[in-house]
Amino acid sequence: MTEKLFGTDGVRGVANTELTPALALALGTAAARVLGRSHAPTFVIGRDTRVSGPLLEAALAAGLCSLGAQVVSPGVLPTPAVAGITRSQETGYEFDAGIVISASHNPFADNGIKFFGPDGYKLDDALEAEIEALVPQADDLPRPSGGRVGRMRRDPGLRDLYARQLERAMEGRRLDGVKVVLDAANGANYEVGPRVVSDLGAQVTALHCAPDGVNINAGCGSLHPGEMMRRVVAEGAQIGLAFDGDADRVILADEKGRLVDGDRVMLLVGRHLASQGRLAGNTVVGTIMSNMGLEVALRESRLTLLRTAVGDRYVSEAMRRGGYVVGGEKSGHLIFGHLTTTGDGLLTALQVLKVMQETGRPLSELADQMTEYPQVLLGVPVRDRTAWQSDPDTQEAIARAESHLAGRGRLNVRASGTEKLVRVMVEGPDQAETEALAAELAALVEKKFGVEE
Repeated sequence: MTEKLFGTDGVRGVANTELTPALALALGTAAARVLGRSHAPTFVIGRDTRVSGPLLEAALAAGLCSLGAQVVSPGVLPTPAVAGITRSQETGYEFDAGIVISASHNPFADNGIKFFGPDGYKLDDALEAEIEALVPQADDLPRPSGGRVGRMRRDPGLRDLYARQLERAMEGRRLDGVKVVLDAANGANYEVGPRVVSDLGAQVTALHCAPDGVNINAGCGSLHPGEMMRRVVAEGAQIGLAFDGDADRVILADEKGRLVDGDRVMLLVGRHLASQGRLAGNTVVGTIMSNMGLEVALRESRLTLLRTAVGDRYVSEAMRRGGYVVGGEKSGHLIFGHLTTTGDGLLTALQVLKVMQETGRPLSELADQMTEYPQVLLGVPVRDRTAWQSDPDTQEAIARAESHLAGRGRLNVRASGTEKLVRVMVEGPDQAETEALAAELAALVEKKFGVEE
C-alpha cells in the first residue's frame, strides 16, 4: 500500500493481496507495543463473515500474542458489539482495546482492520500514527519468550452480553405483535440480529442470514434493500431492516415498503427525544451529506443540525465535544451518544421501533416529517484519490457549479476514505438541474483521473 496505512475507517485493502497476513501480523505486533508499554495488554477481536476473516484474525492474534498480549475472540460479531464489549464492566476482562476485522459494505474480497480504545471509541489519530510508524519495524521489536508469550482464547458468550445491552436500551419496551423483515446481508448480524428482535417478542422474517464467506453484501443488505422493501409489503410487516456487512448501519422500510434513510431516522428520533426533554442541546449532528430537507425540518421544530465532514469518526468527535446524543449519516450509520460509542444498525432499528411503540404511530407517518431535496451522488473510480484537488480545470468547474447553486443548493466533491473513488454530490431544488451538474463534474473527473480500461 503506497498511501497512508490508516484511512478514515482503519486499514483496508483486498484481502491477501493488499491486506496480507504479513501486514496483519505486523499491525498486531505494533498495536501490542503501543498499547501495552507498561503491561501485557488484553484485546478482544471480532470479525464479520468474509472468507478471509479467520486468516487475518489468526495473523493479527499471532502478532499480538508475540509481544505478550492476551487475545479473546467471540467470533463473528457486529462492529458496534466489539466497541460495546471493549468498554463493558460485565465481561470479566479488562480490555485495553477492541479490534474489528471487516470491510463493512465493501465486496467480500476486501477486508479491513480497525481499533477501538478501552472507552469504546475509535483510536485517535495520534495512536493510529504511532502504530503505523512501528509497522515497518515490527520484526525488530523485542519479544518475550517462555511463559510470557501471550495466549488466545475463544469466548462466544460475549455475544450474549451484546444482546443484553441492546435489550436494556429498550427500557422495558417489547415488540409483541410486531412483524419485522430483517436482511442481515449475510454479514455479522446474521445470528444476533434475528435473535434479539425475536427475543423482544417480534415476529421476524429473516433474509440473507446464511453466510458462506463470499456472499456478504452480495445483492442484499443496506446497499441493495429492494428485496427487503418488497417483502415488508408481502408479509404485512410494520418495518423492514437492511444491514450492511458489519452491521454498523441500517436502512429501513416503512409498512408501505418505502425506503427510510438515516436522515429521516435522525429527524424522527431527534424530535421524539426533544419532546421528552432528552435531546441534548436541541441539536442533531449530521454530515455535509445530510439532505437540506433534514435541516429545514429540524429548524421548524426549533432544533439545530450541526454538520461535520463525512465519516462517523467526525460525527462522533462532534457529539463528544458537545455532549450531543443523536448523530449520524444519511447512509444509515447512526450514533446514539447516551447509549453507545459508535454506529449500531441494530440499536438504531430498535430505537425507531421504540418510538413507534411510545407514540403509537406507524413508521410511514413518522418518516414523512421532512421533504427531501433532490440529491445526486456519483462515485467516480480514479487512479489517484487526491489529484483532482490541485487540478485547475476541476477546481474551476467546482467553483462555477457552486456559484450557480448559491443560495439554492449545495455541492460537495470529496475523495472516498475507504475506496479509490471521488464522490460528487449535488443537491438543489430542481432534479434535472441537479443531475446535469453532477454528471458534468463526474465526467470531468473521469476524463482526467479515471481508471483506464
